[in-house]
Amino acid sequence: MDFSFHIRVQPGASKNEIVLSPGGVKIRLQAPAVEGKANKACVQFLSKQLGIPKRRIAITRGERSRVKEITILDASAEEIGKTKEILKVG
Repeated sequence: MDFSFHIRVQPGASKNEIVLSPGGVKIRLQAPAVEGKANKACVQFLSKQLGIPKRRIAITRGERSRVKEITILDASAEEIGKTKEILKVG
């Protein structure tokens, strides 16, 4: 089953981190928003934090926006639970 959630990306940050706020999940990335570098860094960062291979994490909406929809392809119940716990989503 695929699992989707929304995040806000802040490129050009001093360090890569997840920031949880009442407004949702913000991913701060060091990569600039140039030529897809921030999108690539976002997928790599989420892969590392969630323990899910990069090939199964996709930006399904918002390629050119700071607000993005992320989809984990073929997510197991365990992966969905871990994602919800780490990101406090859905």
